[in-house]
Amino acid sequence: MIRLTVENTEGLRLRARLRALYHGASPAAVRFRYGIIVIDLAIIAFFIAAPLMRRHGLTFYAIDYGVAAFLALDLLARAIAHGEIKAWLKKPITWIDLFVLATLLFPAWLFNFGFLRVVRLWTLIHSEFFWRTIGRRYDDTRVEQITRAASTLVTFVFVVTGFVYSSFAGRHAGIGGYVDALYFTVTSLTTTGYGDVTLPGVWGKLLSMAVMLGGVSLFIGLIQSILRPHKVTFPCPCCGLRKHDPDAVHCKACGQVLNIPNDGD
Repeated sequence: MIRLTVENTEGLRLRARLRALYHGASPAAVRFRYGIIVIDLAIIAFFIAAPLMRRHGLTFYAIDYGVAAFLALDLLARAIAHGEIKAWLKKPITWIDLFVLATLLFPAWLFNFGFLRVVRLWTLIHSEFFWRTIGRRYDDTRVEQITRAASTLVTFVFVVTGFVYSSFAGRHAGIGGYVDALYFTVTSLTTTGYGDVTLPGVWGKLLSMAVMLGGVSLFIGLIQSILRPHKVTFPCPCCGLRKHDPDAVHCKACGQVLNIPNDGD
């Protein structure tokens, strides 16, 4: 009984320490999260370069399994810090990270799905973990909106590039390597359509149209986030409207007097 109590106490202490590191505001916690984010960005760079590095054989697999070990430890630590495993598993971001981990652990079998690893860039930039650390001063500002929109567009470009490369490289004369796949994605996304690199068959045409429609939509979203007047998030206590002008005194929906904090004052 005493042994069980000691084990439970140690478990609670570990959870408290991890929660303080992942969610705390102390200088040590902020430095820890900075380190995690820097490693995450390096991992994302590896994911983007992976199609070009695979030919290096042993070096590639050494880095691949090293990244897998880090990601597994990070996921385990986040699960312990969260406390409720069931609630943690319900988060879509968790399942994305678990799939990324699976592609790292079984690169020979799941390499064709490796292009989905780049989605980790989107999950990182859209996470509160990122904005509580690097983006604290820019949280809920125009900078955050533009950064989120830009990360979505970049993620889309590299996911499509990876899919085109894994599906058509070596099987179609137009796609000879990763750069050709990236070139096709960018020209399709911008609807430039030079015609020197095209995808064969009905599926190739459908993919090209999907890239055009999806890319243009994301690009327009990025432009809108740059040009659109900035709104702050402040739920109206009466009607619940969340977005307001930074200098709003009354809610546009119901006229309720607002008291929006202004850090510049």
